[in-house]
Amino acid sequence: MRLKRAGGLRAAGLIFLLATLLLAGCARERLHQQESYVFGTRVELLTWDASEDKARAAMAEVLREFDRLHRAYHAWEPSELTALNTAIAAGQSEISVSPELAAMLADAKRLAATGDELFNPALGQLIALWGFHTDSFTPHRPDPARLAALVAARPQMADLTIAGNTVTSRNPAVQLDLGGYGKGYALDRAAAILKAHGVGNALINIGGNVLALGSKGDLPWRVGIQNPRKPQPLASLPLRDGEAIGTSGDYQRFFEMDGERYCHLLDPRSGRPARGTQAVTVLITPRPGAGTLSDAASKPVYLGGEGWRDYARRFGIDHTLRVDADGRLQVTRALHDRLQYGEGVAPAQIVD
Repeated sequence: MRLKRAGGLRAAGLIFLLATLLLAGCARERLHQQESYVFGTRVELLTWDASEDKARAAMAEVLREFDRLHRAYHAWEPSELTALNTAIAAGQSEISVSPELAAMLADAKRLAATGDELFNPALGQLIALWGFHTDSFTPHRPDPARLAALVAARPQMADLTIAGNTVTSRNPAVQLDLGGYGKGYALDRAAAILKAHGVGNALINIGGNVLALGSKGDLPWRVGIQNPRKPQPLASLPLRDGEAIGTSGDYQRFFEMDGERYCHLLDPRSGRPARGTQAVTVLITPRPGAGTLSDAASKPVYLGGEGWRDYARRFGIDHTLRVDADGRLQVTRALHDRLQYGEGVAPAQIVD
């Protein structure tokens, strides 16, 4: 699970947590907080109105689960996922995997098909070619011939056949990287663990991917949408029980060369970093797998460019905000009606 950040990262994600800024106004003894660093990013857990013992036990189990997921599905360090990639590259057929990984891949394959394969966890070789598979890298443009060969090979999730706990790939160029899926999956796992411990009011933040449970007493949990070019929020909004926020932006992991920005969001059609959009935010209303969907669906919405609204609809998403290449805001009416815009933010174009 490649959830690491490059050295050029300027922000943790489009969404940043506001709750910690409001602690002074809260009854501190009712709010418990735990922070860690996993998946190559900052993780924050907040619970409200649970006893300290219950909150600490629940959050400790969540962090243990995050560590397990990180180790099990890392895309570059030895893991079950790298073993699968090695077997695919060697042309092996009927590769046995764990039930959990088989279920994750089947779900990722379904999500990829919904978004025309723009969400594409099979692009591990392309990610490595651009150097976005490490925490730090030397900015460079890939060799044009190698880039063209990878684009021509067209590795995609549709190349996989998943039958029970057996995986087969018809394309040896497939190299799986669940970096655009794993944080959302971890959000859903965290929510399940917290509920199992009897914690019904919590906020889970994994590098800017956020899922809310319950509320903060009489107030909703509130998050902010970061301006992709300035260190200030575009807007803030309250999150309801079971809602999740996902983001994709060209400011999260990128490098600049000769005055040109190259971000980690690679378009499988060209093999190059996407252009035309600075950032998108999707809010997923309560449903099974809301966290996972918030992570995965933001990619085709981002890569879809001017077709962003159509891609959001395909995933049943009505709450979406886009910042185009020139910094103009476009927002669906459903999300606009819930936003509190920051001071000095230019009016957004409202899209039905």
